[in-house]
Parts: sequence; structure tokens; C-alpha cells
Amino acid sequence: MNVESLTYAGVVVVAVAVLIALVVGISTLFWLLIRIASIPGVVVHEFAHKQACDLVGVPVLDVVYFRFGDPAGYVRHAQPERYRASFVVSVAPFLVNTVVAFVAFLGFATLVSTSGDIRGGSSERIAAMIVLGWFALSIGMHAFPSTGDANTLWQRSRAEWRRSPQVLLGVPFVIVIYVANLLSWLWADVLYAVGLGVIAFSVVGVPLL
Repeated sequence: MNVESLTYAGVVVVAVAVLIALVVGISTLFWLLIRIASIPGVVVHEFAHKQACDLVGVPVLDVVYFRFGDPAGYVRHAQPERYRASFVVSVAPFLVNTVVAFVAFLGFATLVSTSGDIRGGSSERIAAMIVLGWFALSIGMHAFPSTGDANTLWQRSRAEWRRSPQVLLGVPFVIVIYVANLLSWLWADVLYAVGLGVIAFSVVGVPLL
């Protein structure tokens, strides 16, 4: 499969998208595309929650890594007995998604730095760049813990700070989560992912301009 064939495939995809838009409406198509684009980020986010539960010994009741619904994914688990366990489960996606997204951006930047003229690159290399770029951006955008995670930590902090004052150390993280989710309306999650990409390109030594 050469670059010309890949271009034809792209044209076909666009044509199909236009046809779907005419049938189901532009808003529905846009919602569907956003959901599809978010799959890697949602899956890694929920995987991080699940692994964190296993790590700290919190029983998991139900897991949905991705669905075309609201929420797009979730992990239902038992109430952790210790605040430390709640904290680990809540913030795990931020750490895991950040690391995975950064590694994907490093791979993307490395391919860019070694591809030369993209028109002369192989279709496999171009496809790899597209997939890595998609995964990196999607996973980075879903690094922020949800408002539900912040609510859990805040309720535990309010309930336990008198007998365990050290839980107050987690309050700044709760505030950051709330602010991050509030700023997501201003594309803060996208900017965070792009920032990871900028750092990755700098590490590889690829000029952005």
C-alpha cells in the first residue's frame, strides 16, 4: 500500500463522512467523531483506575472501559477503607495517562524526525504517525481525574480530617482537579496534551516551527 493508495482511502473516508452527515446530521456526526477520537484516552483512564484498585486492594464491582454513552467509561468499586487508597485510585489516571501520552508523543516525534519529506515516506510510517499522534493526544486529554474523583476525595477529607489531619494534604489536589475540570470548557485538557507533545518534541530535538 503506497502513499497514493492511502490518499485515496482518505478521500473515501471523507466522502463517507459527508454522506453520514447528510443522513444523520452534522451535530450527530460530530458527536460520534469526538467519541471515537476519545476511545484511547477513556480506555487508558479507566484502566488506570482499575489497576489502582487492584494495587491498593479495593474490590472492583463493575468496569466499562468504553461505551457510546454517558459516561463513556467507568469503574465502580467498593468504598476504600483508608484515605490513602481513595487518593491513589482517584489520581492514578493523571499519572498513567500522562506517562503513556508522553511516550506516544516521543514515538510520534521520533517518526517525524526520521521521516524526512513525508511525501516520500512509506504508507506504514505515515499510518504509524497518525495512530501515535491520535493516541497521544487522546490519552493526554483524558489525564485529568473527573469531578466524581474530586468529590470522593473531598467527602473523605471532610469526614476524616479531625481524626487524621494528614488527609488535608490531599485537599490541594482536590482543588486542582476541580479547577482542571472547570477549565476543560476552555480546552485546558487539550492544551495539557499539546504541552506534553511540545515537551516530547523538544526532548527528541524536533523544531516545531
